[in-house]
Amino acid sequence: MRRGRLRTTGNALLRVILVWAVSTLTLLALAGILPDFRLRSGDGESVTRTALTAAWGAGAFGLLSALVWPVVVRALLLVPALVLGLLVFFLNGSLLLIALRLVPDGGGAAAPETAVVVAAVMSAVASATSTALAVRDDEAYRRRLYRLADRRRRRQDRRRGPERGGPRAPGLVFLQLDGVGYEVLRHACNSALMPTVAGWLEHGHRVMPWRTDWSSQTGASQLGILHGSTFDVPAFRWYEKDTGEVMVCNRPTSAAELQRRAVARTGDGGLLTLDGASRGNLFSGGADQLALVLSVSARRGRANRSRAGYFAYFSDPANAVRTALSFAADVVREIRQSVRARLRGDRPRVSRGAPYPLIRAFATVVERDVVVAAVIGDMLAGRAAVYADLVAYDEVAHHSGPLGRDTDQVLERLDRSLALIARVAEHAPRPYRIVLLSDHGQSPGETFLGRYGLTLKDLVRAGCGLPVSRRAGRTHSGAEARAAVLAALHRPVEEGAEARPGPGPDPVVLASGNLALISFPDLPGRASRADVERRHPALLATLANHPGVGFLLVDGEVLGPGGAVARLDVPGEAEELLAAFGPGAADAVRRTDAFPHVADIMVNSAYDPATGTVHAFEEQIGSHGGLGGEQGRPFLMWPAELSDPGEEPVGAEEVHRVLRRWLRESHGPQVPLTAGQGAEEDPPPGGEESGRFPSGRVAARDDIR
Repeated sequence: MRRGRLRTTGNALLRVILVWAVSTLTLLALAGILPDFRLRSGDGESVTRTALTAAWGAGAFGLLSALVWPVVVRALLLVPALVLGLLVFFLNGSLLLIALRLVPDGGGAAAPETAVVVAAVMSAVASATSTALAVRDDEAYRRRLYRLADRRRRRQDRRRGPERGGPRAPGLVFLQLDGVGYEVLRHACNSALMPTVAGWLEHGHRVMPWRTDWSSQTGASQLGILHGSTFDVPAFRWYEKDTGEVMVCNRPTSAAELQRRAVARTGDGGLLTLDGASRGNLFSGGADQLALVLSVSARRGRANRSRAGYFAYFSDPANAVRTALSFAADVVREIRQSVRARLRGDRPRVSRGAPYPLIRAFATVVERDVVVAAVIGDMLAGRAAVYADLVAYDEVAHHSGPLGRDTDQVLERLDRSLALIARVAEHAPRPYRIVLLSDHGQSPGETFLGRYGLTLKDLVRAGCGLPVSRRAGRTHSGAEARAAVLAALHRPVEEGAEARPGPGPDPVVLASGNLALISFPDLPGRASRADVERRHPALLATLANHPGVGFLLVDGEVLGPGGAVARLDVPGEAEELLAAFGPGAADAVRRTDAFPHVADIMVNSAYDPATGTVHAFEEQIGSHGGLGGEQGRPFLMWPAELSDPGEEPVGAEEVHRVLRRWLRESHGPQVPLTAGQGAEEDPPPGGEESGRFPSGRVAARDDIR
């Protein structure tokens, strides 16, 4: 035992010496390259003295980074996340200037702007060296994680007392791969893009698709998964006549209101109410531990300080430098990919100019790194339930399409993040079961504007006899990453005049992927078909017969091309008219028709079953939000230790019930239930079907091919 400890201590000391030596050489090299940075006096000194000066400076910088940096970051947690990421460089440069002043006899000096560059390079080199040494010494890496987890376990056991210090119930980590549909997951596993996920399927995980509501987007799905209700969420954005406001799922004030309504409707704080953590989500799920959660980002003061995720990540200056360099690399990668697509003449294509490269890099680098670090911290802290959303694929697929080299690279990097989380789980103070799921898929297709040369808003105005702009406007993408960037900067995610349209006869036209909503503010309540036809006789026929429109919903009636009409209250009529949009389409439309805030006219784009394509009313060539194709077929993947979900879940509320049951199986009831609710409302966890995986319902690794 003693020999093992000595060997561990010796290896750690050797790594410190090696990192110090590499940092010293880096400092010497930079002193020879940069004109405003020196390690000797103007009169000149011996090589030995210069080397000693470099070693002293490198050592002082390393100690200051280790001792002072965490304190500085904690003091700056009130600073917005992206500002803190930029401030890192200036603070690092200040630490280097202090370190140089500590060199005896004034042996080092640098201009302030040069100090920033030198500090960034040294942090990156030290981080790369440490990582390389850890990779080469895998056992040292494992032992370090185990020691950290063991210290946390002993400290928590002391708090719980001796009577509760035995083995702990398994925890659950729910990892949402935003926008990754069932077929995309199958493609990624079979193409070796995601070897970690493929390995889980080979060793006991099971996977199945589930079906979204008509509103196949993160706002509705995640609200249902985390809070058990998707009621009255007709789309990603919609107009509410009673308040005169436009609700947008990725607007912090709207997200907070939607969460409040869901909690009031269910009487349930959420999936993560007891000892839970919510990371990178639109909603909190009732968790106490929050990081990058949009529904709380509108709060002011201490209530909006999701400290754990930012502090855990930015307390290490090397993390900040590494993320900044990765951020810059991804910006360059996006520009290169966009130029290649344009030179190849790829179609369909949407604009990928500024600020999109920065938004993409935030989603694929910054948000991913912070969320993964927060999840790792949650597992090492032994929390009972963690739900995290990784939005990288969804953001890239909107602009590059659901399948292709761009999204393949994102899936590969996501798989490496999953591998890291699984590796850390082995050293956590409690066993963890990892559940993978997605909130929706993506359907490809040329935009409505790109295909027909006008926006849906222009078509609506023409059908109403209103003037139409000669220059077609664009409906900007409403992807979650854009709102996350603004929230991280503490900037409001409002949409100008569109947040509260003024009174008047002009219709309000809002896009949510390939679903659009048309409301008439001056018509009280929900307009009937007769009201619309009386006010605008040509509108409904203009929309229903347009080749880019699949169907309309108007006050309980579904209108299709060629004068086709189906009443939702007549059995079989809507099922026949909507058969091309897949199983359950009529039920999804029927449910939405009952929402209090359903629009006067709901418009779903055309869908081609042969190609799986739709036409987004936003600037997205990979879209979701309505009916048609893979956007409505996300996946649910779970370890075999958990019970079989039963039949394919329909709707996010059903997924919530499955996840809640798994929490009860692991460590008793986790979500306060209202009177009359209980385990009997969920599908039975056992029985003859449990463990059997019929074709077309549940797949293991061999079946997913």
